[in-house]
Amino acid sequence: MALREREIDEVTLHTGQHYDPELSQVFFEELDLPEPDYRLGVGGRPHDEMLRAMLPRILEALEAERPDWALVYGDTTSTLAGARAAAELEVPLAHVEAGLRSGDWTMPEEHIRVEVDRISDLLLCPDERSAAILEAEGVAGRRDVVGDVMADACFRLAPIARERSTLLDRLALEPGTYLVATIHREANVRAERLRRIADGMNRLEEPIVFPAHPRTRAALESTGIALGPHVQLLQPLGYLDLSALASQARVILTDSGGLQKEAYWYGVPCVTLRPSTEWVDTVEAGANVLVDDDPDRVLAAVTDAEMPADRPPLYGDGHASERVAEALYTLVRE
Repeated sequence: MALREREIDEVTLHTGQHYDPELSQVFFEELDLPEPDYRLGVGGRPHDEMLRAMLPRILEALEAERPDWALVYGDTTSTLAGARAAAELEVPLAHVEAGLRSGDWTMPEEHIRVEVDRISDLLLCPDERSAAILEAEGVAGRRDVVGDVMADACFRLAPIARERSTLLDRLALEPGTYLVATIHREANVRAERLRRIADGMNRLEEPIVFPAHPRTRAALESTGIALGPHVQLLQPLGYLDLSALASQARVILTDSGGLQKEAYWYGVPCVTLRPSTEWVDTVEAGANVLVDDDPDRVLAAVTDAEMPADRPPLYGDGHASERVAEALYTLVRE
């Protein structure tokens, strides 16, 4: 919407990295987004294989369109493929969520963030910390602190989600009386770590609603890991249902970067099932606790979880998309 309001024509390419309909098509349907101009449908593969499948087809699309900018988001395989294709064809590259670092080099996302930032012409940073990281690393592109486009969506859509979704009624849940869990990262669906995380969840007494990523459900089934009767395993949820569910939970347990931020904006304490995070400010603010896969720490963190009394605004004011559009529009004409 912000691009259109700034009279910028957009061409959308959907790689299909999120291949399950409940993790992909549902976003377009629920948020009334226009059909992508290109659909690659290359999801459901390991990172290297998916990257090899994406790259030539993104190159073809960029060759056909020859845009003023290639705009990539985040730190996924799709982000890297789009960035490499733009660099190869010398199409100016803009990276949304530039400058984020977790310091954890065991995560593929950390490698992707660093590589994409180093080849980007325009670095669209969510906050001053990320801009300072890029400056310290000597990254050459232009840095603009714009905020987080996810905040734009969250502030606008969370109230709509709570109004429209009937999920809590269907699950017979009252706001503030349950926990939400999401687990999807590759490291966390390996048997040993997943078993320890499940052990931590099984030690909790409150109801846990667990919308399971397809590969997480497959890992639970193949390893025979049992979840307690208080854990309700669901199919993946659409954006509005998940937003309604998460924003009214007592605590969110997750390994998702996006949900860590959303939890903060919702005012819901977060327990992160990772040893590190790129969203360091949420931890420093006391709203997010890193527990890795330690069952004892899971139990303690969830039991003690509460939001800080004074919560500073983080990652923008809900107008990042307008700033992104303005930066793209202005730089094309310089």
